[in-house]
Parts: sequence; C-alpha cells; structure tokens
Amino acid sequence: MSGLIGKKIGMTSIFDENGKNIPCTVIEAGPCIVTQVRTEEVDGYNALQLGFDDKTEKSATKAELGHAKKAGTSVKKKVVEFQGFEGDYKLGDAITVEHFIEGEFVDISGTSKGKGFQGVVKRHGFGGVGQATHGQHNRLRAPGSIGAASYPARVFKGIKMAGRMGGEKVKVENLRVYKVVPEKNLLVVKGCVPGHKNSYVIIEK
Repeated sequence: MSGLIGKKIGMTSIFDENGKNIPCTVIEAGPCIVTQVRTEEVDGYNALQLGFDDKTEKSATKAELGHAKKAGTSVKKKVVEFQGFEGDYKLGDAITVEHFIEGEFVDISGTSKGKGFQGVVKRHGFGGVGQATHGQHNRLRAPGSIGAASYPARVFKGIKMAGRMGGEKVKVENLRVYKVVPEKNLLVVKGCVPGHKNSYVIIEK
C-alpha cells in the first residue's frame, strides 16, 4: 500500500464533536523524497523508494552519496519502499502529508519500546499463582509448571517464559486520521502507535 515515513512526536488528546476526549498521537509525516522508482520492465514490480530525514554527508557511505546524487537530494536516514502509488512520480519528487485525508484509516508500524528482561506476568499476561496466605512465600508472580518430569522429560519449544520483551516490529491497524496539518507536516491519528518519541514509523493507507 502507498504511504509515508514519519517520526513519532508524542501523544496528546483532542475533543470530538460530542465533547469526548480522544487520545491521539502526533506524527511528523514527510516530506518524503522519491529516491528510486521501481518499474515492471526493470525490476519486475512497481514501487517507489522514499527517503526521510536528512543525514550528514560525513556519516554517509559512498554508495549512499551516489544513490542520493542520482535523485538530486541529500542522503536520507530512513529509506523505505512503498507499492500502490497512483500517478507519475519522478526522482527527486516530494510527497507531503497531504497524501492523507482527514477521516480515513491508516496502518502504522514501528519498533516497540524495549522493556528488557521481564517476567511472565508482564510479558505474557499471566495471572500469578495461588494466594498470598497459608504459608505461601514468594511464588505470586511465578510461571508455575513448565512441563511434566519423567515424560516427556524436557520442556516443549514455545513455552511462555520470562525473557526479553519489546524491541520488535509492531503494526497497529485501522487508526483514524483526525487532523492533517500541511504547514507543519503533522498527522494526528487516534490512539497510540509503537515506539518511543522521535522513533521512525511507517504509515500506510
């Protein structure tokens, strides 16, 4: 699907026409520059490669510098391919937040916040075992049994256990676009999106 690369600014809330307080996320969406055009004849499929957020030449590789020079733009920090764009786009064209319309629904993906090593209650939503009375010492948030002893005499793969949590790609679907602010390249969507402040997100129609 067509879309844009954005940067999560943070969260706020707005009131709808009925006076209900709606939690929203503010995203800086674009402008994204077309850094490569994929075609059916050359690549076997049609797509646009978009770049977002300028990178200093000092921290860019020679390959990145050459790629950006072809498009007549500066080197970009984030480069992503999108399919489904309608219209004739050329190298160096800018696609702005006006690609989205207020009231439509979008899918947003990003990398979730890293939580570090977490137990099963936080990581998998376990309820905790037993009660705090009758001599029970410190097993309130323990996972309980993870398998039988003599048979199968091992722990099956995929058992939900404690471990590292977060830092994974997450997609949130069907978020409503509440506001488009073209002069500041801002997109306001209902609800929360994955990632910390200033992290990159992919917004798809």
